[in-house]
Amino acid sequence: MAIDPNILHAKLKTFFGYDAFKGDQEPIIQHLVEGGNAFVLMPTGGGKSLCYQLPALVMDGTAIVISPLIALMKNQVDAIRGFEAGEDGIAHFLNSSLSRAQVAEVREDLLNGVTKLLYVAPESLTKEENINLLKEIKISFYAVDEAHCISEWGHDFRPEYRKIRSIIEEIQPAPVIALTATATPKVQSDILKNLRIQDARVFRSSFNRPNLYYEVRDKVEPEKDIIRFIRQNPGKSGIIYCLSRKKVEELAQLLSINGIRALPYHAGLDAKTRADNQDQFLSEEVDVIVATIAFGMGIDKPDVRFVIHYDIPKSIEGYYQETGRAGRDGQEGLCITYYSYKDIQKLEKFMQGKPVAEQEIGKQLLNETVAYAESSQCRRKLLLNYFGEDYLPDNCGACDNCLHPKTRFDGREDMCLVIELIESLPEHFKLEHLANVLSGVSNAMVKSYQHDKLELFGAGKDHDVRFWSAVIHQGLILHFLEKDIENYGLIAVTDQGRKFLEKPYELLLVEDRTFSDGEDDEDDETAVPGQGGGGDPVLLAMLKDLRKDVARRHKVQPWVVFSDPALEDMSILYPLTLKEMSEKCQGVGEGKARKYGQPFVDLIGRYVEENEIERPDDFIVKSVASKSGNKVYIIQSIDRKLSLEDIASAKGLEMDELLSEIEAIVSTGTRINLNYYIEEELDEEVVEEIYDWFREEATSDSLEEAIQALGGDYEEEEIRLVRLKFLCEVAN
Repeated sequence: MAIDPNILHAKLKTFFGYDAFKGDQEPIIQHLVEGGNAFVLMPTGGGKSLCYQLPALVMDGTAIVISPLIALMKNQVDAIRGFEAGEDGIAHFLNSSLSRAQVAEVREDLLNGVTKLLYVAPESLTKEENINLLKEIKISFYAVDEAHCISEWGHDFRPEYRKIRSIIEEIQPAPVIALTATATPKVQSDILKNLRIQDARVFRSSFNRPNLYYEVRDKVEPEKDIIRFIRQNPGKSGIIYCLSRKKVEELAQLLSINGIRALPYHAGLDAKTRADNQDQFLSEEVDVIVATIAFGMGIDKPDVRFVIHYDIPKSIEGYYQETGRAGRDGQEGLCITYYSYKDIQKLEKFMQGKPVAEQEIGKQLLNETVAYAESSQCRRKLLLNYFGEDYLPDNCGACDNCLHPKTRFDGREDMCLVIELIESLPEHFKLEHLANVLSGVSNAMVKSYQHDKLELFGAGKDHDVRFWSAVIHQGLILHFLEKDIENYGLIAVTDQGRKFLEKPYELLLVEDRTFSDGEDDEDDETAVPGQGGGGDPVLLAMLKDLRKDVARRHKVQPWVVFSDPALEDMSILYPLTLKEMSEKCQGVGEGKARKYGQPFVDLIGRYVEENEIERPDDFIVKSVASKSGNKVYIIQSIDRKLSLEDIASAKGLEMDELLSEIEAIVSTGTRINLNYYIEEELDEEVVEEIYDWFREEATSDSLEEAIQALGGDYEEEEIRLVRLKFLCEVAN
């Protein structure tokens, strides 16, 4: 039965304070009130919630809203109670966060017919006592929010969502409205089929959010960059997403000790802490919430001015929904994402051991994310295309690629060369090995397979290994090549790649665009001012000359004395004492400062005095003191010669994470002795060869450089362990 539009508009003003509906809201509400099923595809910030809130308030009975987001439930219930002052029972939520007394209150209001909206977590809906309760009340309709959770191809698949239709049948039939902000055609089909609402009227809004600015930054010193960014945007609300709870806690603490009002939010916190942190964010007592991507934050706050992804999301759908929390009021929304291919490799490792079908889905979704991050095309065009929508302008004017186009070249001949090489080999090999063969690097692994005798060996020697790695990686993104995650990342050619080899066409590849090598300064050119910042070039040149002299006297390579980043920090911060040097300059511990630092602080002191320089003290990132607990435990355990596996297990770390902790300890100048472990686990010959490379060939202490040069012959863990040995025995 239809409702008079005038009544709907009056209710809109009374309940929500709006004078007019937005987009398709009015026809969606009319359709639902008339008893029809509906599928609503609307971007975050488009006004999905109102599509079920308003009809619930004007229809007989109680609307059941199924949502996975506990945060959003509380947020929306509080908001609705604010609209209907004095009617506390008009909206309730039913989930695991409620006490027994609170559950009793919800039950009473439901049975008395007071409640118009009941928010239910999918897990709560399956409980027998809740099913029996809902059988006793009149239900106006069911709203399935975040409906993409139904599909295995959705970015946040929840098995409980698969049971919704059968539970609806058990309780009582009523119209169903499914809503989502992210659904590809495949996911949309899954939703309609699983909820058995193939007759639903589909309401699809444009996914374009013209007020959002999209940018992908190289993940080099992201914490420092984030602090700088937030300080340049004082008082603005923002959300930072991380993949792990541990990183959420660490980053929230780091921001706090650097004067930024920030709190953590993840599923590992108790319900009261989560609710308190959310309330402080909504009431603007804090500016920044750091949250896990996996948990999802359903905070309906219209004036979030920036969304930062510390870690790259697992899918484009997840990315789009999370960035969509910015600028929901139509005003400024800055979406900054940090990207490193190492993060992708970690996510690939997590997939190992999962069912094959799940791996395939995960790999495809991850490939789409990599393609987006590394693409030189308009980011808005890429996003909308993913959701089946065309964006016609060539330049959106609001993403890093459109504002600062990357240099591109026709790489058809290069791609053909890669495909020819792979097809000519009887076995499959890793990306690094293929790049070495094409650039003519004759290392031990290349020789062992006699690939230095191949016709294509050195066929691309005009370019280095880094260039060929980039071409191969873009071949993966374009689906000309594929990587077998289960088989150690071996590369193969796809049917699409073979077709390209038969009939090559113009192929625009990004020139020299790589991530997380630590030297990429492209991102200095961004629409957001203040990214990066060089030091004093004159002082830096003087420091480098001094480093050469000191290195000669100590008979070591210059980078062993101080790394380039350490000298750059000195040229920015002008440390005048050894204490300042060890506290403010990265990679300089007390030991290294004592051993090499005095002539450097003397030089800086003279330079500051002669040039009347005012030293900056406004951008020094303070470190988190609580990390010292892990540090002390690790150092003491190594002193006791415990195995690294036992140390990692005791602290709940993966081996990769433990090595990163040890590397951080050593980078400050602390000496540790890992010889007992290395002698037990590594062949003596392997240790000697890697050690000699660091002593004779390495141009810096860069781990990436070492892996690039040695990765074809040795495992990454072997390289990292010997590098630590070298740094402790020589550099520290």
